[in-house]
Amino acid sequence: MEVSFLHHILAFDSNSPLLFTQFYFWAFFALVYAFFALLLAKSGKGGESRGRLHMRNVYLLFVSWFFYYKTSGLFLLILAFVTLSDWLIAGRVKANEGRGLAKFFLCLSVAIDLGLLAYFKYAYFFTNMINDLFSTSFRVFDIFAYIGNGFSEAGRFSVDTIVLPVGISFYIFQVISYTADVYRGRIQPVRNILDFGFYVSFFPQLVAGPIVRAEEFIPQLYKPFRLSRRLFGIAVFWILNGLAKKIIMSDYLAVNIIDRVFDNPLLFSGFENLFALFAYSLQVYADFSGYTDIAIGVAMLMGFYLPMNFNSPYKSQNPQEFWRRWHMSLGRWLKTYLYIPLGGNRSIGFGTYFWWGLIAVVTAALTSWWWILIPFCLFMVGVAIFNSAPVREKIAENQRKLLYSNLNSFITQVLGGLWHGASWNFIIWGGINGIGMIVNKIWREMSWHIRFASMTILTFGCILCDYIYNLPVWRLFAVWTAIIWVGTAIRYVYWLIIRDKTISARQTQISNRIGQTWAILQTFAFITFTRLFFRSSSNLDPATANEVAWATAKNMVNQIGGAWNNAIIPDFLWEYRWVVAMFVAGMLIHWLPTNWKRRYRLWFAAMPMWVIVCVVAIAIVVIYQFVTADMQPFIYFQF
Repeated sequence: MEVSFLHHILAFDSNSPLLFTQFYFWAFFALVYAFFALLLAKSGKGGESRGRLHMRNVYLLFVSWFFYYKTSGLFLLILAFVTLSDWLIAGRVKANEGRGLAKFFLCLSVAIDLGLLAYFKYAYFFTNMINDLFSTSFRVFDIFAYIGNGFSEAGRFSVDTIVLPVGISFYIFQVISYTADVYRGRIQPVRNILDFGFYVSFFPQLVAGPIVRAEEFIPQLYKPFRLSRRLFGIAVFWILNGLAKKIIMSDYLAVNIIDRVFDNPLLFSGFENLFALFAYSLQVYADFSGYTDIAIGVAMLMGFYLPMNFNSPYKSQNPQEFWRRWHMSLGRWLKTYLYIPLGGNRSIGFGTYFWWGLIAVVTAALTSWWWILIPFCLFMVGVAIFNSAPVREKIAENQRKLLYSNLNSFITQVLGGLWHGASWNFIIWGGINGIGMIVNKIWREMSWHIRFASMTILTFGCILCDYIYNLPVWRLFAVWTAIIWVGTAIRYVYWLIIRDKTISARQTQISNRIGQTWAILQTFAFITFTRLFFRSSSNLDPATANEVAWATAKNMVNQIGGAWNNAIIPDFLWEYRWVVAMFVAGMLIHWLPTNWKRRYRLWFAAMPMWVIVCVVAIAIVVIYQFVTADMQPFIYFQF
């Protein structure tokens, strides 16, 4: 019995990974924290010494490796390999600083890291793409499983499927940032491989972020433990907040409406599909930000501070602002290591032309729309002429920056979509977000006359296409653009009335508030529409992801854009009243002013300890009333 119990505790079980929402994790963390506190207590005044800090880091390193083993099993070897590889190569980068070899070692590190990521994450995607392009019948082959079978009994590991290691997208980007920052001279290499291993594998953020850059975290490795009474209260608040977001809000919405609709959209009406889509926007936020909140709180209890990853993203007034508020650590990574190296808003070079060309060729090949290469080539020629020295000098700086920024940000969004998963739907999702950012930047440069005229033409065009083709997708666009046109028309008329008049500060404030609210709602609707492609591609078998994801997205568009039976809406609102109430409550809480949220967070942290203990006990009882029979994994565990 004892052996069986220990085996259950220590062995990896693919059906029961170690999740923040499981009691087992909190028992694990309580034990880890008890030894952590004992280690600090024994250090006494010597706790400031480097040796004691190293002991703490080594302890947490092995704890983190055990945590990762419990979530991914033998994929721990991949994490260990990446840790060793980047530690050694970063040392060679520093040793050859200022010489060509440094760049060679940097490229070697990136090639190894991205090669592993491409193999595990995109093997099915690339294989299917090659088969589609060249009518071949290649199949994936797991070389690591083949090697593993050579060291164990034959057939233990399947060579016909490739399993995605949990968290590989996050820790690969993390180690790339380390080597790149060493190359740039922004940080010094970590001398001790165990300290570096701790940075790479720190368990609170290991499997779903945030992506912690080396310059943000490594200095903390050498700072003594500090946790004030207020910080302890804030850490507890973040943990409870994250659990409530995940279990009460995210899982409840998923189980009671979202999963049902996305599993079979054709069984539900257009309104039900639309509601599920908007509910998913809240679910994915509550799920991912909930994980981040727990990670921040757990790390803070151990004296480490992780960066903020979300800042009320659905308060954004445009797509650019949304991506500055959503998954902020990934956004910073993409900006630092992709967007800026491409040229940012300063220039375009070979990388910009290469990625645009590749996107165009692959799109043409897979759709068989080879004619799109003609306008693409003409566009690229125009860009090259625009970017030539004689012409560039005659163009206003803001116009040059707008073009460069649009070209490079679109590439960044498309590749950011590909980072999320090996499916064309993820690429479409990234591309739509990129187009949204471009359109918004151009829109802000327009006068109100041009805005109204262009919106009128676009709306009329969508209505005409709906009339001619009578397809759900055109009806969807017709309704959406008509709604935007109404808002644009109202603001245009208002601008015509006040443009030559002096209005009071109060009137200006009211006008700005109305405009901001309209912009927030339109941005939320746009982001929600893109989620259609994001959710359709999530949690799927990589071997069939493209086909299933596209079918789901198409069916939902057909239902939402098709004829509605309005008679069932009251029945739905009553039957799903608690789901609707949860969605409304979640959005209202999200839209609360930031300073209100900060106040009640600090108020919680300042309460007497006995009150905090009572609140925690009550919160746990309430939260776990919402636990479902099948524990819902965090969405970003799949990325």
